[in-house]
Amino acid sequence: MTSIQRQRTSVLLGTQDLTVEDRPVPEVDPGDVLVRVAAVGVCGSDVHYYRHGRIGDFVVEEPLVLGHELSGTITAVGADVDPARVGERVAVEPQRPCHRCAQCLAGRYNLCPHMRFYATPPVDGAFAEFVTIEAEFAHVLPDSVSFEAGALLEPLSVGIAAVRKAGIVPGSSVLIAGAGPIGIICAQAARAFGATRIVISDLVPERRERAVHYGATEVVDPTVVSVASDIAPVDAFIDASGAPRAVSDGIKAVGPAGAAVLVGLGNSEMTLPVEHIQNLEVTVTGIFRYTGTWPVAIGLVASGQIDLDSLVTGRFGLDEVREALESDTDPESLKSVVYPGGVPA
Repeated sequence: MTSIQRQRTSVLLGTQDLTVEDRPVPEVDPGDVLVRVAAVGVCGSDVHYYRHGRIGDFVVEEPLVLGHELSGTITAVGADVDPARVGERVAVEPQRPCHRCAQCLAGRYNLCPHMRFYATPPVDGAFAEFVTIEAEFAHVLPDSVSFEAGALLEPLSVGIAAVRKAGIVPGSSVLIAGAGPIGIICAQAARAFGATRIVISDLVPERRERAVHYGATEVVDPTVVSVASDIAPVDAFIDASGAPRAVSDGIKAVGPAGAAVLVGLGNSEMTLPVEHIQNLEVTVTGIFRYTGTWPVAIGLVASGQIDLDSLVTGRFGLDEVREALESDTDPESLKSVVYPGGVPA
């Protein structure tokens, strides 16, 4: 067990109300490891909880620690874990399924009804110096993968889950709505899975320009070009915007027997082009987190097929979490990272 007993933790007390508290270092259960957190990516869900206090049915009703995209170093292990794991550099898959329900036993542990997911009320996240996680969800990082990239394996896992659902194979064409962090990561994942035509639509010129660097073969301004009718049909559509118009038009861009995957956080209800879906047998689905993606994500980054390091545009300490959460208002910002132990020199 680590000799450190207390830790600094950033805590959301209420809407746009943050503080830094001194808290106990969590105890390590028999099957867990204790991780000294190195880097934590800021996700759109963190920003949503900070600004609005809820996402759908998940409501912040008591103080909550945000942050679920993380990497770090194992500093202690539970009684049932090999002590040799102490010192390992790891990326944390930030979820605790029950391992016993029908969904878990079917291999869909992301849909476990008893899931305890980091930074989802009432479960605390990783804007802290230490966290615990089940040993099997602390994935070893090769030395060639930085802590920053290790933290961003979580959003990459979302991208991998999306392109898997979209059926991306070598030669596929895909339309992605939204060139924010998830859209850019989905573009890289689609390219890694073999897509040869990657169209990205976004309202912001700077984001469209950046998308080309990360794999887009075409970029579209949806205020000028009709995504629904003016681009050649695609095999798959991935929405990373949550905008109702983008979702509807994107589905209309899908050709026969294609797929549409909804990733972005948007309205709880939308109007969809049902006739197009029926007549062309378009499969429309969503994704909820991920299952079994970390090994693939690590391999793609370690091999150089996906670049996560260059996505980081802001670095913040634990006392600057507010600034990190508000950095998304800058059009030049792509991905902000919090360093609970201090921003590296």
